[in-house]
Amino acid sequence: MGKTLFLEAEEEMRIRYSELKNSPPEFFEEIGKKLRAEIMPKAGVNYKIYLKEEPKLKADEEEIAKTFSLCPQCVSLLKAVIFKRDNKVWIRKVCPEHGEIEELYWGEYELYRKFKEWQFDGKGLLNSHVPLLALCPYNCGLCPRHKSHPALINLVATNRCDISCWYCFFYAKKAGYVYEPTLNHIRYMLKRARMLRPYPAIALQITGGEPTLREDLVDIVRIAKEEGYTHVQVNTHGIALAFNPKLALELREAGTNVIYMSFDGVTPYTNPKNHWEVPYALENLRKAGLGVVLVPTLIKGYNDHEMGDIIRFASKNMDIIRGVNIQPVSLTGRIPRKEREKMRITIPEVIAEIERQTNGQISKHDWYPVPSVASISRFVEAITGKPQLTLTTHFACGAATYVFKEGDELIPITRFIDVEGLLRFLNEKAEEIEKGRNKYIVMLELLYKLRKFVDLSKAPKRLRRKGRLLKHLYKIFIRHDYSSLGEFHYDSLFLGMMHFMDLYNYDVSRVQRCDIHYVMPDGREVPFCSFNVIPEFYRDKVQRVFSYTLKEWEKLSGKSIMQQKYKRNIRKLITGKPYKRHYASIIDLDAIPYEDHVMASKKFGVPVVED
Repeated sequence: MGKTLFLEAEEEMRIRYSELKNSPPEFFEEIGKKLRAEIMPKAGVNYKIYLKEEPKLKADEEEIAKTFSLCPQCVSLLKAVIFKRDNKVWIRKVCPEHGEIEELYWGEYELYRKFKEWQFDGKGLLNSHVPLLALCPYNCGLCPRHKSHPALINLVATNRCDISCWYCFFYAKKAGYVYEPTLNHIRYMLKRARMLRPYPAIALQITGGEPTLREDLVDIVRIAKEEGYTHVQVNTHGIALAFNPKLALELREAGTNVIYMSFDGVTPYTNPKNHWEVPYALENLRKAGLGVVLVPTLIKGYNDHEMGDIIRFASKNMDIIRGVNIQPVSLTGRIPRKEREKMRITIPEVIAEIERQTNGQISKHDWYPVPSVASISRFVEAITGKPQLTLTTHFACGAATYVFKEGDELIPITRFIDVEGLLRFLNEKAEEIEKGRNKYIVMLELLYKLRKFVDLSKAPKRLRRKGRLLKHLYKIFIRHDYSSLGEFHYDSLFLGMMHFMDLYNYDVSRVQRCDIHYVMPDGREVPFCSFNVIPEFYRDKVQRVFSYTLKEWEKLSGKSIMQQKYKRNIRKLITGKPYKRHYASIIDLDAIPYEDHVMASKKFGVPVVED
């Protein structure tokens, strides 16, 4: 590996990536070893540490916890306090250079307290990719301090995109370079991500940019399957899938398990990104037999009033839609506090809106934090003696429930299963086995008491037939047959939410427990809220090293970055049968003038063409 491979400037290093087109996977490990220490953030150079300033509480405030956070302007490490005021949870920090910063952390204290009871810390890693050299979050890679093994690996296949969402974390034209790793480079990254123990990663999300812009996307899915990833999902706006039924079929045949598709609302006003294309994408995915999870990015005052309709839309298409995973917006860039308050929405407020908009069919009592299910993994691990995938993310990061459809009624799982009682029972039994009790006696006890946690009279009819629900639970907990877990998913609609952080509400204790990680081109594995929230240390810094200049990429590909931008034929889309069939029962199609469709698309930045 000659020195000529590297281009060094005063403030950055770049590789002549165009020369690595045919390099084998192991070559990228050599480069990674050389670069990792050099491109890690440096104290005093990239950031400062201010631990003398203690944020003060006022008379009407009650301390909940102390933590560390970052300054939104200089990303220095600061002491922070999480506190209660007016039945809400807030975070406050003080930067000696930029003053006091206060931000809403959680919109309701009581739900925060309930969720906190379910915190379950992981065992950490038996091995790590980087040594412990700096304080969190400046040492990500993962390091020995990290408390959770990976539950989902994100692989950025490209930073190119054919639309330009204002709230997106990144895209090529804005970045000024093209990041698009070769297939051998991707194979190296996927191998590295599966090296961590005690439980290697098995779930992968191929993301971007817009991954469907890569002509070899299907090959990436195949590589992931070859490297041992049993669950592969593609994160996309779905526009390519709307016009290319062959792509949907090829992705399914290559081993894609689900499409993770943006869906910010049911009208063109709230979802100018892909409102018109979604029905056609669903049609093609339905024909291919490839399931979908809808992913709304939620912004207060913009699209939060359509949460009920989004769930209703999903419930009417449960033959192909497996879930709705809501993401309250992460506020990037320097935004004045009053502007942040207009857009900021947190998990409790989303839950309250869903309860209101579904007329109480889905209430706040139906939701549980992500680590609540760790007791299931703990129980199975105690029975089998083998490490299990355990979701040990911070309790404030996400929430979830399952709902079943009976006619027009949505029935949450909590209405017929005592979820809390069952989870606590499993945790108790796992502890008994860990302390030496005979596991077969415990399994018999579980088999005997399983019915105690189920009220079949309130369960959907199809789960009552032939004891289907109890059979599901028996196979999952007694036989550890996870095909039954898959059947359970198909019977229900998963509702989840993940609130990724930003520099205003940043909590280091959450980052240390993150189980959604990005695999980096230098072989490191970085928590989501380090990768995207501090891009100058992780995402942008490292991708730039392994990138093409725009001119290089355009010369190699024979394509233009600007010419790849999507142009929308609205008139053709809104007159098609799939559009009318999917939306007719959700919105009044005749009430939206054609001019409003056009204006919504253009305002978002997607030009409109006529036949």
